Amino acid sequence: MTGQATAEQQGRASAGDATTAGDGVTVWFTGLPSAGKTTLARALTARLRAAGHRVEMLDGDELRTYLTADLGFSRQDRSANVLRVGYVAHLLSRNGVIVVCSLISPFRDDRDQVRALHGDRFMEVYLSTPVEVCAERDVKGLYARQRAGDLTGLTGVDDPYEPPLDPELVVPTHAQDLDASIDMVWAALPPAVTGVTAVTAVTAVTGSTGVTEGMVGR
Repeated sequence: MTGQATAEQQGRASAGDATTAGDGVTVWFTGLPSAGKTTLARALTARLRAAGHRVEMLDGDELRTYLTADLGFSRQDRSANVLRVGYVAHLLSRNGVIVVCSLISPFRDDRDQVRALHGDRFMEVYLSTPVEVCAERDVKGLYARQRAGDLTGLTGVDDPYEPPLDPELVVPTHAQDLDASIDMVWAALPPAVTGVTAVTAVTAVTGSTGVTEGMVGR
């Protein structure tokens, strides 16, 4: 076999895979219902695939149909949901896959446990859309149902949401369009993923080597 590429290596080369085993990372979108998590996650996933990366999107709503269908919405079940998804993301990212997660994940301790599992392969992105804006968007009709008394335990309204204290990135989806939000996330990704240095990436988004205070953490 010396001097010959394996079938697996040839397959990866032909697919134009840009991600190697050491490049795996989990991008974890958190925020209120209708903050824009799924929309942003899908757009980022598409851009990563177009760049030739191995990428997997894990969406909270879809996973509740398959991976966590046995869980409800109690404090304990919400935590179990986040930790299960976090473990799957950990397995994928440690094997070189870029994982894009879209979950409300309301409790800080749960997200911190997922971060600890990943080590430096975790990027927390907080969508800071205010509850008033989310209620206006109301993509799934949840806020309307809560107002009508047909739904209780809505995160950010009558159930708690704990914003990240020090996320890698804060994205104000209510203050900019989708393209600007995606550019912000792209600029914050590791250089091994984007192929540019951090200074170059920030300059591309902000027009300078400075970063708006409070927008990028860690």
